[in-house]
Amino acid sequence: MTAHISLYDLLKDSAQHHGDRRAFAQGAKLATYSELLEDVRRAAKRLADSGVRAGERVAVYTGKQYETVVMFLAINARGAILVPINPQLKEQQVRHILLDSGARLLISTGARLRRIEAALNDIELDIWQLEKPQSEALNTLGDAAFFNANTAVTDNDPAAILYTSGSTGRPKGVVLSQRNLVSGAYSVAHYLRLRADDVILGVLPLSFDAGFSQLTTALVSGACYAPLDFLQANEVPTFCEAHGVTVITGVPPLWMQLASVQWPQPAGARIRCFANTGGHMPPPLLEKLKTAFPNALPYLMYGLTEAFRSTYLAPEAAVTRPDSIGKAVPNADIRVMRPNGTECDAGEHGELVHRGAFVTLGYWNDPELTAQRFRPWLHPERQISRAETAVWSGDIVYRDSDDFLYFVARSDDMIKTSGYRVSPTEVEEILFAVDDVTEAAAFGVPHPQQGEAIIISLFAHPHMQTTAQALIKLCRDKLPTYMVPLHVSFHDSPLPRNPNGKIDRKQLKQQFSEFFSTSITVTE
Repeated sequence: MTAHISLYDLLKDSAQHHGDRRAFAQGAKLATYSELLEDVRRAAKRLADSGVRAGERVAVYTGKQYETVVMFLAINARGAILVPINPQLKEQQVRHILLDSGARLLISTGARLRRIEAALNDIELDIWQLEKPQSEALNTLGDAAFFNANTAVTDNDPAAILYTSGSTGRPKGVVLSQRNLVSGAYSVAHYLRLRADDVILGVLPLSFDAGFSQLTTALVSGACYAPLDFLQANEVPTFCEAHGVTVITGVPPLWMQLASVQWPQPAGARIRCFANTGGHMPPPLLEKLKTAFPNALPYLMYGLTEAFRSTYLAPEAAVTRPDSIGKAVPNADIRVMRPNGTECDAGEHGELVHRGAFVTLGYWNDPELTAQRFRPWLHPERQISRAETAVWSGDIVYRDSDDFLYFVARSDDMIKTSGYRVSPTEVEEILFAVDDVTEAAAFGVPHPQQGEAIIISLFAHPHMQTTAQALIKLCRDKLPTYMVPLHVSFHDSPLPRNPNGKIDRKQLKQQFSEFFSTSITVTE
């Protein structure tokens, strides 16, 4: 195991060995590892001078820009806990994360702060505002005196809280340790065979574990991180060509978009590795991407925020087993378990259980849920508890006779759409604020581009005048794009119930299972 304890250690190591290599590239903004380290030290010094202490939470609500990277690493250097907030989130979701995490400081931009102004009125926290132009933004971070990290950080100390939707209620904060981040970076960089001359496209949100990994794997390999916030898919090939991108990780809906645009061969031919996460990659889509990237190796990955990355399907196996989620990544031990804690036989369905260096510290402020999902590891044969924790994923899988794993289904009601996990409750609570809505149920059904699309079933007062279109617009105003339902169905009677008296989502899902086309098509 590496002696590096924190992401700040990884940065210092890359600055020592690759100081003159490019660490960051985005349009005209370029920075070497030596320059990045200096800016991180300056920012960390300001955090220290402002009284931010180790263990305090610092939230960052910005787009993907140089200052964002600097602040992520400066927070880590200070020993504080990073709380990245997806820039797609709006007032209600941001407020919940700030309150739940107990953030001491919020770092954002003027435009984003104005968007959530009402949510901040009664929250006690400091606010730092970063403004463009980028070349001037860091001038407010203090003098050039180097910051010397004197905080005693251990590999088990909390380093970040990533908020992910739970099956009930609001988003839950998953607490990642320093060890989780460093071990995960080494593992992914190893099996993707990353090199110091790689340019890694940062196209996923940094609040998403896979998006964060694009930055951390660049650090561990001395590669260049090239982030992009785009509006149109045809912007991506242009950006990749301009910056010499060699590695891309995406989610299926993004790959659907990228497969539908033209890739000029200087850009497409330069890609040597592309990876999928956040959902199944349909074989026709995989073939389309192989054509766009003729020199690239595909890696199909599976993971959960609670354990970062669990399995991957190596390029050679993707040809013979395209439906598999592969085998365990380095530094992970993956088992298929029965409810009684014994291990399943080949071909037998069970719950995926993950143990090893990537298992996170649990859920922030939720010891009950933590105890349910994070359990002491029992040796499957001898039922002897070891001094470590395993996470029970909630995903049903099986393994074949060659130990390749296959995903079957989720064991809860989570909606997995466009690479995101969405809690039905987050969508439903928007509808419950509407007069005359009596019952509301959100659920996901198969969709050819999004994986699952969100449908709302409503039972309302017969005199209700609000239309389905108006309700969808309300959701669009209150929720990030990926949470907005595509269809609202009005019911004349109360929604179906299961034997426990709860709304029967399974019955609703079956009723609408063919509402959208289930065939996967890729635009030629």
